[in-house]
Amino acid sequence: MIERIVIIDNVDPLAFYGVNNANMQLIKNLYPKLRISARGSVLRVIGEERETAEFENKIHELTTYVERYNSLSEDVIVDVIKGSGPRLQKNDGVIIYGLNGKPIQPRNQHQHDLVEAFVNNDLTFALGPAGTGKTYIAIALAVRALKNREARKIILSRPAVEAGEKLGFLPGDMKDKIDPYLQPLYDALEDMIPAAKLKEYMDTKVIQIAPLAFMRGRTLYDAVIVLDEAQNTTTHQIKMFLTRLGMNAKMIITGDVTQIDLPRATQSGLVQALRILNGVPGIGKVEFVKKDIVRHSLVQRIVEAYEKYDEDEKERRAAENADAPDGGEGAEVPEGSETA
Repeated sequence: MIERIVIIDNVDPLAFYGVNNANMQLIKNLYPKLRISARGSVLRVIGEERETAEFENKIHELTTYVERYNSLSEDVIVDVIKGSGPRLQKNDGVIIYGLNGKPIQPRNQHQHDLVEAFVNNDLTFALGPAGTGKTYIAIALAVRALKNREARKIILSRPAVEAGEKLGFLPGDMKDKIDPYLQPLYDALEDMIPAAKLKEYMDTKVIQIAPLAFMRGRTLYDAVIVLDEAQNTTTHQIKMFLTRLGMNAKMIITGDVTQIDLPRATQSGLVQALRILNGVPGIGKVEFVKKDIVRHSLVQRIVEAYEKYDEDEKERRAAENADAPDGGEGAEVPEGSETA
């Protein structure tokens, strides 16, 4: 009789063991001659050498399946242990499998284009209205790179700019103050990575979420870096961020130039960067449109209504200026100014 220790690494123990340890109980039933105990990510098994070696191999097959699909059913367990192997699901363009095996995949052509642009470029701009899934797909691509060991880190960032309201002096430490700005990034990650594993990644800084200001002075290697809400960067901020790119790293920058929350006199860094970097090799750009919105159908109608309002306002102001004497409003010379 020998004892083996098997580590179930890179998977969520809850997904592996099942609700009320149902999966673990089934595994024990399929190996009645072995004494098996489990605590956290450690399995201990005692029995004959041949059977314990087989047990270890089968557990590695099961953890590989869970790592890929984030779920484990009784049918899969039986298939693996009985020797027929798991019935693998068709990929059909799936980026990754989220919690409970939920497939995360492109839902429109521009999301497909973003996946392709990410593969083919080290820097990709994803532009367009709210609700088109730009950030969600970007984070899914980052998680896939981490799972496939194509990157060692994920770094997610946003500029800390209020959308109209003033949050003032928030209570708590620095993390408590900045987390409200970054919550959408946490929300996406929580859809894709089991809670225990996500906490481990955050604690070990495999996944880092930080305001844009915290990027200064860093060089980011072996990472996928996502800058969200980039329309709210200043020209200096986005230049600083773009020059953080290190070896074996990829960047995705998302933004909606119709929702700039910067002070009126401040130019958006995203708008300037798109103009300056136009045509530079190695940079991809995907532009989403209203029909790509994948939130509630009302969101698309809201975006369309606001666009129509903006167009009507431009026409109204143009008409007022055309009717005004001497070139319209603002044509008068301020007091104390010299005239030609």
